Amino acid sequence: MRINGSDSASNAAVPNGGAYSPPFATLLEAIEAAAATDRGYRFFDVRGKLARSLPYAELAQRARFLAGRLASRFERGARLALVAETGADFLTTFMACQYAGMIPAPLPLPVNLGGKEGYLNQIRLMTVGAGAAAIIGPESLKGFLVEAVETLPDVVAMSFGELETASNDDSAAVPFGPGEDCYIQYSSGSTSAPKGVIGTQRTVAANLFGITRYGLDLQPEDHAVSWLPLYHDMGLIGFALSPLYCGMGVDYMATSDFVRRPLMWLRLITEYNATVTYSPSFGYELAAKRSARAEEGAIDLTKLRVAGIGADMVRPEALDAFATAFAPHGFDAGAFLPSYGMAEATLAITFTKVGQPIEVDQVDMRHLNRSGIAQPASAVTSKENQRSFVMCGTPLPNHALEVRGPEGDPLSEREVGRIFIKGPSLTPGYFRNPDATADMYHGEWLDTGDMGYMLDGQIVITGRAKDLIILNGRNIWPQDIEWAVEETPGVRKNGVAAFSVDDGSNERIVVVIERRGGMDADGLADLKRDISKTIQTAAGAPAEIVLARPHSMVMTSSGKLSRAKVKQKYLSGAFDTSHDGPAKVVAEAGV
Repeated sequence: MRINGSDSASNAAVPNGGAYSPPFATLLEAIEAAAATDRGYRFFDVRGKLARSLPYAELAQRARFLAGRLASRFERGARLALVAETGADFLTTFMACQYAGMIPAPLPLPVNLGGKEGYLNQIRLMTVGAGAAAIIGPESLKGFLVEAVETLPDVVAMSFGELETASNDDSAAVPFGPGEDCYIQYSSGSTSAPKGVIGTQRTVAANLFGITRYGLDLQPEDHAVSWLPLYHDMGLIGFALSPLYCGMGVDYMATSDFVRRPLMWLRLITEYNATVTYSPSFGYELAAKRSARAEEGAIDLTKLRVAGIGADMVRPEALDAFATAFAPHGFDAGAFLPSYGMAEATLAITFTKVGQPIEVDQVDMRHLNRSGIAQPASAVTSKENQRSFVMCGTPLPNHALEVRGPEGDPLSEREVGRIFIKGPSLTPGYFRNPDATADMYHGEWLDTGDMGYMLDGQIVITGRAKDLIILNGRNIWPQDIEWAVEETPGVRKNGVAAFSVDDGSNERIVVVIERRGGMDADGLADLKRDISKTIQTAAGAPAEIVLARPHSMVMTSSGKLSRAKVKQKYLSGAFDTSHDGPAKVVAEAGV
């Protein structure tokens, strides 16, 4: 079964009876158009105070200035690894690359990626993978950058400030044309061999046009607030390039500041009458948990018309909690906008309709796990065997989506299979990785690696194919275990990773849990028993439980727990569980 993007599925009608023609052929054209407006980027500190304003006119002027500095130092076509802090320096340098004909490769900030050595290894691998001539970042990280590339004699480490004082050669700065590349985007989930997704001027233009015109129907009078990291595709494409593309202003707070003070996100929306924002489910959940601290009158969400959800599995329970908590503050649950996307499609693939309530499909999970068919839950389906899946809409115009079975055959409605996509937003491939590119493409169709099913003309995402646990012929989705365990008192939110391990003779489930601190031996024993029962109910199978110390889990560069990296750390025996009790306990069936 196939879903084709069409005007009937869009939030705005396709002009001229079906023409899908981006107004800008290059990102530079969009920058120049935005420079004619009075809008731009603004950056706020953790207390919500304006720290820096960067109008689009100044952005264009400074980008042209820096392009001459880049051209004096590096050859046209050079790749430059840029540490993507939430600030004017990164965005200006990223845009300067467009004027200089150089390819930026955004790098993550040092969140919990396995400590200092883990971070240095991560950015070193990305820099090498991009074949970068330089790694450039904030002055505060200059020491890290130097250390990361000290074994790479052909790579220069420098700060954004040093670039400002470099010699100038405006004549050598030749901007990118429509047929050239735009950037290299590394997946936040990349591990030992990160893959760089090539974004071209054409793929970026196609996706930005789709997002701004059809997905969100953005207007210049709209205003956005974002805490999303700029090294993630949803932050960079969705909330740096998309606002620029349509001349919309956007206010930023750093991701680390959001984690500390999530209500500041909502206060910025309130103070500046923002109409558009986006977050993974966990962001809405975190804000809901702090809602009791919201002072009366301090938060007003009545102007917010789009509260998008993306970047991970959509959790209806988290959205319900947010809607309930902030309804008294003017939030309309109809603002929620589920969507589906990935870096390989630039960003967006599908959207639901703006202003319409979320549609949820209640599924019998026992039937799904055994048959691969998402049968609706009935009155006799036990609560433990029910699961709510959020419908994620239809493709952008000129794009298409299919769900296929193991042999590549299109599946019928409610049959779960692999999701394939095609359209003008798709990457031509991974940078200098032809094997991975060949594995990803099947003719003109791209294998997303995601699993899902069709329902009423929309796509429903069930999880990542590589994460699916197959035990004794049954399919077990790791997020079902993780979400259930997260509800256990004593377990940190976003602190559970479930995966399977093949020991050569059989496959078994392992669940690594970041426990809270300050628990005595009796408390830990009780916690293990509670978790054992929860896993048995959620998975119907025993699991090895690893209770990890606080702050020992490994996160992706976008701030989410990395299941793949946690598994890697588990297999290396690196989790320290020695402080409060035994390292491991096996949850036996029926316990």
